[in-house]
Amino acid sequence: MTLAFDGLPPLREVLADHGIDPRKALGQNFLLDLNLTGRIARQAGPLEGQTVIEIGPGPGGLTRALLAHGAGRVIAIEKDPRCRPALEAIGAHYPGRFHLVEGDALEIDPTSLTDGPFKIVANLPYNVGTQLLLNWLTVPTWPPRWLDLTLMFQKEVAERIVAGADDDHYGRLGVLAGWRTQAEILFDVSREAFTPPPKVTSAIVQLTPRAEPLPVSMEALERVTAAAFGQRRKMLRQSLKPVGGEALLSRTGIDPTRRAETLDVSEFVRLANALS
Repeated sequence: MTLAFDGLPPLREVLADHGIDPRKALGQNFLLDLNLTGRIARQAGPLEGQTVIEIGPGPGGLTRALLAHGAGRVIAIEKDPRCRPALEAIGAHYPGRFHLVEGDALEIDPTSLTDGPFKIVANLPYNVGTQLLLNWLTVPTWPPRWLDLTLMFQKEVAERIVAGADDDHYGRLGVLAGWRTQAEILFDVSREAFTPPPKVTSAIVQLTPRAEPLPVSMEALERVTAAAFGQRRKMLRQSLKPVGGEALLSRTGIDPTRRAETLDVSEFVRLANALS
């Protein structure tokens, strides 16, 4: 058997040995290029002594890279029981540094898995990636326990996360991400890097929490952004009618003829505070 740089079998052999075929219903597109998973791990660093939570490790390509690059402990949340033998083999290779949690990441609070701070690094399943990010962005106490997020999304979603005012990709996701974090796209990932290749390019996004986001009620911010971007091509005096329209705008001094995509995060915060 040919071994990879870390002394474990190549990922294609792992898939074949354990009969793991990527399943669309689980949003699975496996990264088999260990050079690429190594690059992701390096971007998430420094990892020495850190606890890293990984979502959807599949056969463990990124898991192996995180451990090989010095992560003190990797806690992997995996829904697919077929992946358990492959992941347990990684745990045996890195004794005491790997823990598998079997379950649905949408139903698991990462803070319940470890007592201290942690990083989240993941090639997120396409079908749940946005919802997972929203879960982590909208935790009630801030700063959060996670130190940063290094995540793979479809490039279109990545562009929405990092978008600001006057960007065609700007919307509710960009406002929430921009309010509580500093977000940037690190690099794109070709569709050919995956098995099977998805129909779209992907991108790695890193989000670092802001120490002191502008104070605002999250519920009010979500109501304002939902109304504004629900009719994004209309003027604010029309799109914001469900939450007060021109009366709300007059209290903030924001021009009612503007459109949602022209407002920056601080202006949405002003609207939400006026609504509250």
